[in-house]
Amino acid sequence: MFRIKKLDIFIAKQFALLFVATFFICQFVLMMQFLWRYVDELIGKGLSLEVMAQFFWYMGLMLMPQAFPLAILLSSLIAFGNLGESSELTAIKAAGISLIQAFRSLIVIVILISFMSFFFQEVIGPKAFVSFRQLLISMKQKNPEVEIPEGIFYDGIPGSNLYVQKKDMNTGMLYGIMIYRMNNTYDDAAVILADSGSIRATAEKKHLLLTLHSGEWFENMKQSGMGVAVNVPYRRETFSTKHIVLDFDGDFNMVEMGGISTDARAKSMGKILHDLDSIREFNDSVGRHFLKEAQHATLYIPKLAKSDSVKAVTEALSDKTNIDSLFYHLSAEKKQEAVSIASNDVQMALGDLEYKVDYSKALNSEDRSHQMEAINKVTLSLSCLIFFFIGAPLGAIIRKGGLGVPVIISVLVFIIFYILDNTGMKMARDDNWTVWFGKLLGTAVLSPIAIFFTYKANNDSVVFNIDLYKNMLRHMLGLRTKRNITRKEVIIEDPKYTIDAQMLKSVDMEIALYGEQLHLLRWPNPIKVFFRPGDDHEIETINSTLEMAIEDLAYTKNNYVLMKLNQYPIIATHAHTRPFRKKWLNAVTGIFLPTGIFFYIRMIRFRIRLYRDLQTIRRVNKKLIPRVVQLGEGEKFIPAEDEFLL
Repeated sequence: MFRIKKLDIFIAKQFALLFVATFFICQFVLMMQFLWRYVDELIGKGLSLEVMAQFFWYMGLMLMPQAFPLAILLSSLIAFGNLGESSELTAIKAAGISLIQAFRSLIVIVILISFMSFFFQEVIGPKAFVSFRQLLISMKQKNPEVEIPEGIFYDGIPGSNLYVQKKDMNTGMLYGIMIYRMNNTYDDAAVILADSGSIRATAEKKHLLLTLHSGEWFENMKQSGMGVAVNVPYRRETFSTKHIVLDFDGDFNMVEMGGISTDARAKSMGKILHDLDSIREFNDSVGRHFLKEAQHATLYIPKLAKSDSVKAVTEALSDKTNIDSLFYHLSAEKKQEAVSIASNDVQMALGDLEYKVDYSKALNSEDRSHQMEAINKVTLSLSCLIFFFIGAPLGAIIRKGGLGVPVIISVLVFIIFYILDNTGMKMARDDNWTVWFGKLLGTAVLSPIAIFFTYKANNDSVVFNIDLYKNMLRHMLGLRTKRNITRKEVIIEDPKYTIDAQMLKSVDMEIALYGEQLHLLRWPNPIKVFFRPGDDHEIETINSTLEMAIEDLAYTKNNYVLMKLNQYPIIATHAHTRPFRKKWLNAVTGIFLPTGIFFYIRMIRFRIRLYRDLQTIRRVNKKLIPRVVQLGEGEKFIPAEDEFLL
């Protein structure tokens, strides 16, 4: 039976306070990022505070399901980072409470937040989307002078098409203006050209005042009455300044819902599934209709002249696989007629196919958009749970609280999820990937990561131990450190110089025998390297004896001996034989050619380095052994001046 303990309440309080704070931060960041997409619809429109408040309110409701996962990720990271940094997490584990048991209260809270996220997407989100789109379209229609784009015709003004070559955003001046005005029909259209001008709304917001400079007015004139028909082709007017009043209701008015309600984002899950069946049934009927038309396509056969061979044509028609023979028995005039008609039929068929393709793509796109929105409602709610099992274990591993490292990690994880989710969405929307694969890409990638981090944190694994990865990289690249033996401040017992000298002599003799038996400068056999065991026990014995002598001599008070000990290299006893100790791993490495070549060249490098190390050991022994012997015999040793430089 689940019992609420003081620890559960304590961790829940820590998480809840952070969640509330991080939620508003994440909501603000998402709203600012979303706001940049529609900043042009807000600037210079003279919108009231009520309209702006509605805009931000509906925007906030739409973005709340996206803010939930990011807030959970950041708050769980900070909460468990704080617990780890203050050693409270260590105390919890010392009391015999596992990390999963510490998670249980938060798991319940996160599940409730996931259901809340689904509720927002199911009930509140569709209504907020419809209201937001209505408001946005209405805002676009208010004060169109700031909406006129550069380089394309703008048809937002009834009865007119306006083209602006360049627009000055600071002064509001328009340059390179071209206007097409349609009074009734194309016969009485007017064309207006001007070098510059400006446009602004009148005080009552019912008209636009267009002021033009240095331009011309061309207009087709109607036929004059009064009994005598006098046709005037057109009227041309040159002006330096011209004021034109255009009818336009620039006041803020809410538009009708229209096609907004048919968008998948404006529907609940039940409505989407219901409409999806209707959409698929309609798409199937359209496909069957197109198939029926293709099956009943007819081939044009021109009428035969009396001079044509009726027998030959009949034989050609009876042979359905030989259409060319029918064309061959036609006269030259009939051939030309058949080619012309066939060309027209092909063009018409091509146009018909292009229309059907575009229409089918539109129907398929509507089907995919409904599927994507239905899946998105589930995956976005599920991401709350996934982000918790990424953030909480990471906080327990890195043990860093505050807004430093947790914020960086949260942003990186969210960016990865955002890139994967948006890439999958675009590929699924364009029908390059299946809808399920595209929409589940981010969830499928982050779920194993969440399981991995939870497993590592529960087992106290050092995932982010930088020294571990440094040592691994150094080992792979063959990098090593130098010896750093310093004089001990407290020496309880002097080294056994006589025994150490004998061990160094033994090492010297073993190196000489080893060099005769194993030729390190020869190319190794790849078969023996990757597919046969080949541990070098001789070099392991040599290195073990040498290290024992160095460890004992490190307690000497003689500075010369300490200097010589630091000249001994650190020997890698295994890397010159094969890449790994496990046989199967060596076999896999050898089969995969790129890695096999890398580790084979690496092994040759280690063999050359081992050869040089052994020569270095013998040179140092030649200098050090006589001095160790003298120290063992109790003789006072004063080295030559040049020996300190060796």
